[in-house]
Amino acid sequence: MHKKLMLLAATMTALAGLSANVFAADAKTIGVSIPAADHGWTSGVVYHAQRVADLLMKEHEGLKVIVKTSPDPASQANAVQDLETQGIDALVILPTDPDPLVNAIKEVKGKGTFVSIVDRAPSVNDNSVRDLYVAGNNPALGEVAGQYIKDTSPEAKVVVIRGLPIPIDQQRQDGFDKAIAGSKVQVLDRQFGNWNRDDAFRVMQDFLTKYPAIDVVWCQDDDMAVGVLQAIEQAKRTDIKYVVGGAGSKDMIKKVMDGDKMIPVDVLYPPSMVGTAMELTAAALYDQIPAHGTYTLDATLVTKDNAKNYYFPDSPF
Repeated sequence: MHKKLMLLAATMTALAGLSANVFAADAKTIGVSIPAADHGWTSGVVYHAQRVADLLMKEHEGLKVIVKTSPDPASQANAVQDLETQGIDALVILPTDPDPLVNAIKEVKGKGTFVSIVDRAPSVNDNSVRDLYVAGNNPALGEVAGQYIKDTSPEAKVVVIRGLPIPIDQQRQDGFDKAIAGSKVQVLDRQFGNWNRDDAFRVMQDFLTKYPAIDVVWCQDDDMAVGVLQAIEQAKRTDIKYVVGGAGSKDMIKKVMDGDKMIPVDVLYPPSMVGTAMELTAAALYDQIPAHGTYTLDATLVTKDNAKNYYFPDSPF
């Protein structure tokens, strides 16, 4: 009997050791480096990064996900270095400004770490700096908005509120212009609103003063749409049929769900893309899918019929 107990104890010890080795083999760490929540969209990025981190750690026993936020490129470079010293198996990074962070990213990549870049690509965006690139479709964001306006209001007089004078703004504008080319849609004016609701409010006030008749407003960002709606309401203008924004903020998605006539649709450029990158990265680490190359999300037109699929009521954006 004593020998049987000893044999059983030895067997259990061996199994425990085997289990510990299996657990150790599955123990992996993903570092996530993202901008601090300095406006609506980035607050959504922080929310979704934390949400998906919790989901992934529940799904994969032994997985640790570390999320760090940074207000500027210098702070983010330090955050990436700190993550590197913690022995990460993968880095998911949405750069505050990509080019100043290239060297920090290359250093991580050079150690054999799986690297996923999200949204903001550096000038050098190839296998030397990343394994995976996940981004929204900026030209399509403009094109989808322009197509909706052309189809719904084929002779509309439109004012456009752009973002900032940077490449992704131009990509969105080019997509919009492509969609309305050859139509009777007339663009009355275009001004920059800096992806800021207060600036967009002032731009819209200027448009309302200059133009006695406006049919539609297109602005590249849902934060700016808030300012646009405030200006229209304050001016008591009833000629404007609707506003088309973009990004997929919960407030705008809720307006679409509720059938708000001023916000009939929205165009996605979701802050949840950071979560998509994290999920693909985890799948690559655990050999579930070959996650390499470029992954571009659709600029989906959100309508009353599908809005519930994109509504995150607990998100700050």
